[in-house]
Amino acid sequence: MTFAALPDDPDRFPERAATFMLTGPAGRLETATDVADRAHARRGTAVICHPHPLQGGTMHNKVVTMLERALRESGLDTVRFNFRGTGASEGRYADGIGEREDLAAVAAWVRRVRPDDALWLAGFSFGSYVTLSMAAALRADALISVAPPVGRWPFDGFALPGCHWLVVMGEADEVVDPKAVFDWIATLERPPELIRMPDTGHFFHRRLMDLRGAVKHAVRDWLPPPRG
Repeated sequence: MTFAALPDDPDRFPERAATFMLTGPAGRLETATDVADRAHARRGTAVICHPHPLQGGTMHNKVVTMLERALRESGLDTVRFNFRGTGASEGRYADGIGEREDLAAVAAWVRRVRPDDALWLAGFSFGSYVTLSMAAALRADALISVAPPVGRWPFDGFALPGCHWLVVMGEADEVVDPKAVFDWIATLERPPELIRMPDTGHFFHRRLMDLRGAVKHAVRDWLPPPRG
């Protein structure tokens, strides 16, 4: 895929795949956007967050890019970005707190250039923790959490989302304890829709296309109206 390079802080959402820098709270954030096929486009934009920066996570992670593909094929325009200190993004890793601020800055840009769009959030592993912790504050219209790291990060210190919410969890995850995730979900007053994927590890090796299909099927009834 070829991305056009744009100036910092573009004042409109790019009309084709693009890379640029957005102003974040700790410096510039490396950002990539893409657009849905105009014939099937929906009035929504999805922001997708990557795994832990200190463990090799970037916006180019295969699970992240498959999430992006699934949502774009569903009709949403998409935004990925590197947290502070990752790739070309400025700043330093900030224990999850600064990364929430990075997400808030990117979401604010989306709200500015797409004020009438539904805002969807999605994340993988650490990225799912960041998006979940900010979904209520950012008034997200939908949330997708892939392999949320329950037991590795505190999941009880923030408001849970009141929007559509999907959790996808591999039953053979070797990084996040699947039982901890399932037990946590069972305690929630308003649990998310849960997809359990048998024989699937943390990085969805050989199961990425299954992930794509599962996400597209699960969200099809949540999609905003056609962009028209």
